[in-house]
Amino acid sequence: METSGFYNDNYSSGSSDDDLVDLSANAQDLLEDLPYDEQDQSQAEASLFSTGGRGQNGTAKLLDLLDDGLHRVGTYDDFNTIDWVREKSKDRDRHREINNKKRQSVLDLLLSLSDAFSGWLLMLLIGLMSGALAGGIDIAAHWLTDLKEGVCLNGFWFNHEHCCWNSKETTFQERDKCPNWKSWAELTVGVNEGASAYVVNYLLYVTWALLFSYLAVVLVRAFAPYACGSGIPEIKTILSGFIIRGYLGKWTLVIKTITLVLAVSSGLSLGKEGPLVHVACCCGNIFCHLFTKYRKNEAKRREVLSAASAVGVSVAFGAPIGGVLFSLEEVSYYFPLKTLWRSFFAALVAAFTLRSINPFGNSQLVLFYVEFHTPWHLMELFPFVLLGIFGGLWGAFFIRANMAWCRRRKNTRLGHYPVLEVVLVTLATALLAFPNDFTRMSGSHLISELFNDCSLLDSSQLCDYTSQVKGGAMNNNLSHGANYSSSLYDRAAGPGVYTAIWQLALALLFKTLITVVTFGMKVPSGLFIPSMAVGAIAGRLLGIGMEQLAFYHHDWPIFKGCSSSTKCITPGLYAMLGAAACLGGVTRMTVSLVVIMFELTGGLEYIVPLMAATMTSKWVADALGREGIYEAHIRLNGYPFLEPKDEFEHKTLAMDVMRPRRSDPPLSVLTQSGMSVEQVEAVIADTSYSGFPVVVSQESPRLVGFVLRRDLVISIDSARLRQEGIVGASQVLFTEPTLTQPHGGPPSLNLRSIMDLSPLAITDQTPMDITVDIFRKLGLRQCLVTQNGRLLGIITKKDILKHMAQMTNRDPESILFN
Repeated sequence: METSGFYNDNYSSGSSDDDLVDLSANAQDLLEDLPYDEQDQSQAEASLFSTGGRGQNGTAKLLDLLDDGLHRVGTYDDFNTIDWVREKSKDRDRHREINNKKRQSVLDLLLSLSDAFSGWLLMLLIGLMSGALAGGIDIAAHWLTDLKEGVCLNGFWFNHEHCCWNSKETTFQERDKCPNWKSWAELTVGVNEGASAYVVNYLLYVTWALLFSYLAVVLVRAFAPYACGSGIPEIKTILSGFIIRGYLGKWTLVIKTITLVLAVSSGLSLGKEGPLVHVACCCGNIFCHLFTKYRKNEAKRREVLSAASAVGVSVAFGAPIGGVLFSLEEVSYYFPLKTLWRSFFAALVAAFTLRSINPFGNSQLVLFYVEFHTPWHLMELFPFVLLGIFGGLWGAFFIRANMAWCRRRKNTRLGHYPVLEVVLVTLATALLAFPNDFTRMSGSHLISELFNDCSLLDSSQLCDYTSQVKGGAMNNNLSHGANYSSSLYDRAAGPGVYTAIWQLALALLFKTLITVVTFGMKVPSGLFIPSMAVGAIAGRLLGIGMEQLAFYHHDWPIFKGCSSSTKCITPGLYAMLGAAACLGGVTRMTVSLVVIMFELTGGLEYIVPLMAATMTSKWVADALGREGIYEAHIRLNGYPFLEPKDEFEHKTLAMDVMRPRRSDPPLSVLTQSGMSVEQVEAVIADTSYSGFPVVVSQESPRLVGFVLRRDLVISIDSARLRQEGIVGASQVLFTEPTLTQPHGGPPSLNLRSIMDLSPLAITDQTPMDITVDIFRKLGLRQCLVTQNGRLLGIITKKDILKHMAQMTNRDPESILFN
């Protein structure tokens, strides 16, 4: 029965570098995730055993471990699933006790108010901390990104834009050039143009990129292995009830913050938006330790983490409402109405904090905020749907290609050399990115360029239009020194636009391929920005094509709705829709994505195009594969996660899934009386299960309750140390305590208080679709199976996951956490 789903999840980290579990490296984080501190332990044990082992009448006192608050009873081992039902029951009992006491005294009333206010105070702290960290990350990443190209003479800590702001010699036409900012070629060889200057700038760009990425991967490997990747698949798993000690610890927070700046600045095709969700959840987990009701209750802590994930998206995109919807739609497993309100408040505080810091100096929360003023036309719905189809196709392709690469990394020697992999990918990225202006710039800057609606203030290649207007006439109303019209209506593309088109086409191919191998490396890496960049490139190319089609064929029937004096096509709008479509195709986000993009643009009139592109993208991607990128990585890593969006469509019964099977040994059980401590310890030693059903007797297997292995071990070990007379021959009882003991024998050990008296049980004829719904909606760890009241077997969460894998022709052993 070694493959039974119910056993102690004692997964050991193998030699492969791709294994996420590194207990030795994360040992320092374990303490901060424990529900109780050491002071609680000493006080509990002192109060538990201070009265001795016998009462005044000479009879031994029966030990009630849970009522006396024994340390660690009722807590969980690492890589185990919490019992949602028990945690919620504990919180209801605590809340009921506070309500009963608050009428007794003023102090108890104040304590009740403090308990009610603690959740809002916790949200305030998370919002302030996350907003401050996001602002620091934005400022540092912007500075280091510009440092690859040059340095400010007024102060090396200024980025290019801030350096030129302080210069009084900067002209408007050449606002990107100022005497205070020097390229590395100017500082080393004294010239800024020519072959020698290009080679020097090229070499320094590659060198800085390699240095940043090397520092990032070394810091992650040395101090916090959990700081790599996006973090969203693991956070989804944690929010479903799984415990990964140290994943949301203080060292992970510190290293993830530092290495996220380095990874983004290196120029790798990754973003900071996904990792910011991880950073915010780390803040939430750390602040939970300041409040007893969240420190001691895993279910309550996960409500806080759901709100923290909303904060992460709020500071990543400057979209508080979109962040709340993202948490509800994408990552949260349990999201009550109270969590919705608190998520909204925390996201508001975080966005306000980030706005106060103003990291980009433009009074906006993101670099690529944009406003469109041109209305869209009905005939444009067709190209909008085309962008949705492209986004769905690209999303499905990316998921399959990235999963194939990650499996190759996991199953070959490639996974043994993470530092070398990061350095080589960075080298290839830097070498290929520098010659192309659109790949050399950061992902956020690229999206900002592509979203931009050309006007008189723009000197980008994308805005290099000729003076020819509709009908072949020449528009002489040109601004001095620029080659674009002052009017906003459609114009013929100039040489700069045509140059930008083939550069964007190369950038599209480059971004698509390099993102496949970048996502999943051992550095912090988000997927939002690379996906949006690919979609924005495709959308801008389609927008330029539609714009020129409307210019040269304005008399076609499909363009009848366009006025000759106003702009018909807005290429920046197409870029925005393409970005939303590709991000939706990869993540399968819908409502939250539309709201995020709406908050980025501030335009109500573009909601319909956004909805059309996003839903088309999801339909196409779902037709080619049901899983989003985060669900695919959850399955790749074998996390025990029951996807609430999936439907169980197979006609099987509980008896087909439960353990033991016909060929397995009998189910290991404990009896409510008649077993000694020695016998219980033998059952624990001979098995690796995480818990045991308690029955009336071996001859009458009527179900009494369920007891966890961890609670048994802790209780017996503590009783041997603290209670007088507990020996191997002592009887273990799970019955109601009595005042007398059998004459002449050692004292009994009553463990009824650590037993779950109401374990959820189903019959052997229960359909598995109902059983799966019960596990999803109640968050169960295990469910007992009975027949006419007699215990037959047990079904665990992993048994269900293995069964679902078998039903879809996948390897059931891949479910085990690696």
